[in-house]
Amino acid sequence: MTDSQKHIIGLVFYPGMTLLDMVGPHQVFGALPGVELHRIWKTLDPITADDGLVILPDTTFANCPSLDIICVGGGLDQRTVVDDPEVLEFFRKQGSTAKFITSVCGGSEFLAKAGLLQGYRAATHWAMRHNLAQLGVEVGTERVVVDRNRITGGGVTAGIDFGLTIASILYGEETAKIVQLLLEYDPAPPFDVGSPEKAGPELVNKAMLFMQGMSSLELAKPVS
Repeated sequence: MTDSQKHIIGLVFYPGMTLLDMVGPHQVFGALPGVELHRIWKTLDPITADDGLVILPDTTFANCPSLDIICVGGGLDQRTVVDDPEVLEFFRKQGSTAKFITSVCGGSEFLAKAGLLQGYRAATHWAMRHNLAQLGVEVGTERVVVDRNRITGGGVTAGIDFGLTIASILYGEETAKIVQLLLEYDPAPPFDVGSPEKAGPELVNKAMLFMQGMSSLELAKPVS
């Protein structure tokens, strides 16, 4: 797994985010050769995720280099950040030069509000699909949607699929397969209810009520 080209990848972290959205891709990217990873936020202060875990960013908006790949995830409290002018301006600035503009889960809302998904298809968490559609984005239901240089993953665990997809684009399918094997990424979930299509209306409604109790996220309307 060798490549003489260096790829500068920036993952945007923020208070109230869902860490697994970014930790999955981070694990994949960290296994690739020639990758320079930046964990980015406004400041270097500790960030508390929506599950209470804490992460330390190492790069600020001000000192962030020009990125080849910019990525952001979603979170139960993303509403408190997603309309922040400073945050959206950072995405616009980096998005004007990045080779790939990407997201996982609800992170696609950041890209849409920064004007980076107009005319593109994109994925997001199933409970956020209507939000994304209202922003004028064509919403895909795949685990990973690739539309030219916009690459977006579905909800939370799709971040690993997303990371492997990017690994394949940057280094070829064999390298991506090697990384998948090293991570022993061989999903065998105990229940086959990982999407609303599989879960059915009753479980979807219960899941939405559960999430509404955990956050102020504007979720999909209950399924009738």
